Amino acid sequence: MVDAKTLVSPIQNVDFDAKLISKLSQSGPRYTSYPTADRFTDAFHYRDYLQAVNAVRSRGLRHPISLYIHIPFCDTVCYYCACNKIVTKNREKAATYLGYLKREITMQGRLFAGMNQVEQLHFGGGTPTYLSDAQMDDLMQHLRHWFNFAPDALGEYSIEVDPRTVTPERIQRLREQGFNRISLGVQDFDVDVQKAVNRIQPEDMTLAVIDAARAAKFRSVSIDLIYGLPKQTIASMAQTLDKVVAANPDRIAIYHYAHLPHLFKPQRRILEQDMPAADVKLDMLALCIHTLNAAGYVYIGMDHFAKPTDDLAIAQGQGRLHRNFQGYSTQSELDLVAMGVSAISAVGLSYSQNMKTLDAYYDRLDQGELPVARGYKLVMDDVMRRFIIQMLMCNFELSIRSLEQAYPITFQRYFAAEMEKLNEMVTLGLLTMDDDWISVTLKGRLLIRNICMIFDRHLREARQLQSEPLRYSKTL
Repeated sequence: MVDAKTLVSPIQNVDFDAKLISKLSQSGPRYTSYPTADRFTDAFHYRDYLQAVNAVRSRGLRHPISLYIHIPFCDTVCYYCACNKIVTKNREKAATYLGYLKREITMQGRLFAGMNQVEQLHFGGGTPTYLSDAQMDDLMQHLRHWFNFAPDALGEYSIEVDPRTVTPERIQRLREQGFNRISLGVQDFDVDVQKAVNRIQPEDMTLAVIDAARAAKFRSVSIDLIYGLPKQTIASMAQTLDKVVAANPDRIAIYHYAHLPHLFKPQRRILEQDMPAADVKLDMLALCIHTLNAAGYVYIGMDHFAKPTDDLAIAQGQGRLHRNFQGYSTQSELDLVAMGVSAISAVGLSYSQNMKTLDAYYDRLDQGELPVARGYKLVMDDVMRRFIIQMLMCNFELSIRSLEQAYPITFQRYFAAEMEKLNEMVTLGLLTMDDDWISVTLKGRLLIRNICMIFDRHLREARQLQSEPLRYSKTL
């Protein structure tokens, strides 16, 4: 194992304790929302969503909104992938999908008329760059017709890109279409790992896209990596990290591969004998932290690193970092309007998810309704616990006094059931706690999901009923 004592750098803001991580690692939510999406119910309907939008309008709120657009198509299947995707080379399917997506955009645009100022846009997938230049032009024009976008300097407009699907000229075109942030899927530069997950992506191809993004003046370039993939070793991971650091992206996300073949069919093509052992995966994580800290990146939380000058690091330092379905964000007070198959919105005190299959998505739109499949209405207890989890996930601290001023509770009395677990975390050195503050220690930051799970009432009740779903990844 990598010696935790070696993990020291001038900007270190996380402490790696391999023994404690091994002891506490368990399955748990990533908390891109609270309550988590597995708590959504099909008792939530289209009309419930309309009520949530009307409630926002009735309060006279005119704060900006965030848009998420889901493009589900891919040319090929990556065996590790757990996203909602459709693997096809039949481009007519994308043309049909875009026709229905534009209908949904029109319906949402009418709903949000007068409160449709957009300061954040994210295209995810699938592979958003599966669309042609002409299709993306048409889609962006349609979005701009129904929503008012903030100027480029004020808005965050991001897109996920598969470097295998673009040229430098396409990257320039994306910038002209209004995107100013770009996220590149890399996963690993090692050829053997790429073969094992069916994603052959030469290093030169990725670097050419990064160079093109810089030349096109994208404000931020992010790289996504995964540790724990088949055929990965400490040596191969070290080489990949060195290459990533040399590429000098603004942000780096390093996700722990969740091997759940019982849920995700493509993962059944991964050979169990190719998977790295649990202790090797911990060594990889330690290596990632050490290498990126030494290279000057700040640990933001969960699996995200950023340069100190990046907006994420600045937002965290100012206490305004936020977490939503796309991960960490600098915008904390935006209603999220998500469009496309399976997309999840967060509007007012509600969550809503679209139909997960194309046929169901199309059918609902043909009926003249938004394609809402399920959702959730938050009660006060949910809102308060969501606030707590947000503060801990994003800022690693919680002001108890501020919470008591905002909600009609006495913390120790209301959370009496949680206090025993919190005190255990204090004993383990993961937290400090007094009458005014809960603060996550450097050692506790890597185990922040474990800490937040203490406040997850729905998870606790599911475990008491022995009905917790087998769909969560390991916390580390």
